[in-house]
Amino acid sequence: MEFNAVKLSRLVAISLLLSLGAASAGAGLFEDDEARNAILDLRKRVDTVRVDSEQNASRTIEDTALLRRSLLELQNQIEVLRSDISKIRGVNEQLSRDVAEIQRQQKDTAQGLDDRIRQFEPIKITVDGREFLVQPKEKRDYEDALGIFRKGDFSASQTVFLDFIKRYPQSGYVLSALFWLANAQYATRDYKEAMINFRALVARGPDHMRAPEAVLSIANCQVELKDTRSARKTLEELVKAYPQTEAAVAAKERLARLK
Repeated sequence: MEFNAVKLSRLVAISLLLSLGAASAGAGLFEDDEARNAILDLRKRVDTVRVDSEQNASRTIEDTALLRRSLLELQNQIEVLRSDISKIRGVNEQLSRDVAEIQRQQKDTAQGLDDRIRQFEPIKITVDGREFLVQPKEKRDYEDALGIFRKGDFSASQTVFLDFIKRYPQSGYVLSALFWLANAQYATRDYKEAMINFRALVARGPDHMRAPEAVLSIANCQVELKDTRSARKTLEELVKAYPQTEAAVAAKERLARLK
């Protein structure tokens, strides 16, 4: 715009010179006052054009400066928005990580709760041909007692089996516990107590898988106590009650030796 104003001023000046030249050439035709008035009028018009040009140029400069300030402010706002968006993304990423961690903790907690619940839920097991439900602790206690017996510590196993029977009188393990308790007593030569527990097993579970062995063991206790007559009677009852068992086969052999 500054270039246009200068160019316009030059054009106005050229027009003025041409007008002056024309006025001089035609001096004979016009009076001096008329020529002077024409020049003054032309100068006014030139001044008016120049002032208008300067004002337009000034407004243009102001508009340009205002536009630049507006663009700068807009750029600053854009940078602020970018910064805010970056922060929001960072917050979202952190929230995503927090949610994932919470979900993992919830899963671990649920798994831990399930594990703890299972520690108290009954377990279905099969022992000596019988299937029944037991509590987890009940199962551990029985297996611990049997482990002591299998290690050959018969005195200690008597204590733990007696304790087990007292604590779990209705347990599906009781008949098996009686069998191993009586065997531990037999191993320590406590034949009378062994017979009591073998008989308790047979009385409570005559169809139990261990019942034929228990009857045979009763006869063995009687033999150890020198009660041959009772032993023969027990063996005969065994052969009659459980004819198809291995214990019945052993009983027949012992009866033959007792003769």
